[in-house]
Amino acid sequence: MIHKLPKWVEASAFVLAFIAGSVNAIALLGFNHQGVSHLTGSSSLLGVEIAKGDYTEVIHIGWIILSFVVGAGVSGFAIGNESLKFGRRYGFALLAVALLLLLAMYFLMEGNNLGHYLASAACGLQNAMTSTFSGALVRTTHVTGLFTDLGIIIGLWLRGHKADKRRVILYLTLIGGFITGGFMGAVNFAHFAFYALLMPAGLAALLAIIYEFYRKKISH
Repeated sequence: MIHKLPKWVEASAFVLAFIAGSVNAIALLGFNHQGVSHLTGSSSLLGVEIAKGDYTEVIHIGWIILSFVVGAGVSGFAIGNESLKFGRRYGFALLAVALLLLLAMYFLMEGNNLGHYLASAACGLQNAMTSTFSGALVRTTHVTGLFTDLGIIIGLWLRGHKADKRRVILYLTLIGGFITGGFMGAVNFAHFAFYALLMPAGLAALLAIIYEFYRKKISH
């Protein structure tokens, strides 16, 4: 159950959701309204562009989708298990996210679409990094499922079932982090354009350093 989640989950979840929300806001503002933190909108756009016969856009959106999947694959290869557990190579994964975002920033500043794909790969990697633990979904790059689960919890509560407070807190933490990240991403993009990606990249790197320091401290 979710009460088995380690105590550091909520704090790290907020930061990760903040990173994803920031990246997605920058993408929406700078990639012609093309989000990269999840694939629902991209999949719909892919269908629309196929119907329109705009195969340049079909290829572009297809690469965004594929990049997300490749990023998730890198996470699966590096971490080796979908279960959230302290001690796994999350530091490596977070540094990879930071590097991908820095590379994305560089290519976007050069007007190269490779930046779109790298940003999408970073989100895919992050989202796969913390997948499930004890039956609790811990998604950090999109919030549709979180709102759905909150609605289910409310419905069950109205039927007399006891609400799992920690689950509610975790979901609200993720949603709050994503929205706050979106706000900051939009503000920074208005002032710094694609240099705004420095903030989520820096946060990912900082989280990696903190995690590795704490992991080594605990292991000794």
